[in-house]
Amino acid sequence: MSEPTLPTQKFVDVKNIKEGIVYLKNGGLRQIIIVSGVNFDLKSEEEQTLILNTFQNFLNSLDFSLQFLIHSRKMNIDDYLARVKKRKEEEENELLKIQIDEYAEFIRTFVDQNAIINKTFFTVVPYDPPSLSSGSSGAGLFGLFQKTSSTEQKANLQNNLEQLTHRVDQVVSGLELIGLRAAPLEDAELIELFYNLYNPGLVEKKGIEVAKK
Repeated sequence: MSEPTLPTQKFVDVKNIKEGIVYLKNGGLRQIIIVSGVNFDLKSEEEQTLILNTFQNFLNSLDFSLQFLIHSRKMNIDDYLARVKKRKEEEENELLKIQIDEYAEFIRTFVDQNAIINKTFFTVVPYDPPSLSSGSSGAGLFGLFQKTSSTEQKANLQNNLEQLTHRVDQVVSGLELIGLRAAPLEDAELIELFYNLYNPGLVEKKGIEVAKK
């Protein structure tokens, strides 16, 4: 008799995604920042040294850990091909229509035979609320039966969110000093990212770009 299949959600640490915040099942909070890349090799030696020193100073200024993630994915060209198709439908010249068809087929074949990899850079900013120790003074035996009121829970959550926001602001400012554009992901972008991460055998669901302001 085969064992029952467990739903995928059982293996995912994420409990909820709301207003750009990733809520973990263990109570931790995460915010993910998408970061633009920089071609380090094209910089002069002086510029490379400046970037490295600035990045080192940025890391030394933090009193919390960071996670840097590079997400590599086969590029999804469906949207591009759809635009090419629309351009063909708008074209009145039959010869140009044929050329557009040939171009679309060339792009489709080239991408199928040569994987075009899209790399996206992320920084994960964590905040894990401090847990109460079992040996807190004054708690005694009755401390085991104390419950946190709804008002206290909301206040604690608000404080945790403020702490996370402060960290995110600090990280974004530090990355901008290096010359990198950085922006926190919103709900739809976070869902898209986790979809891509948990479906490694597929091409990207959709392209995520750094917000342009």
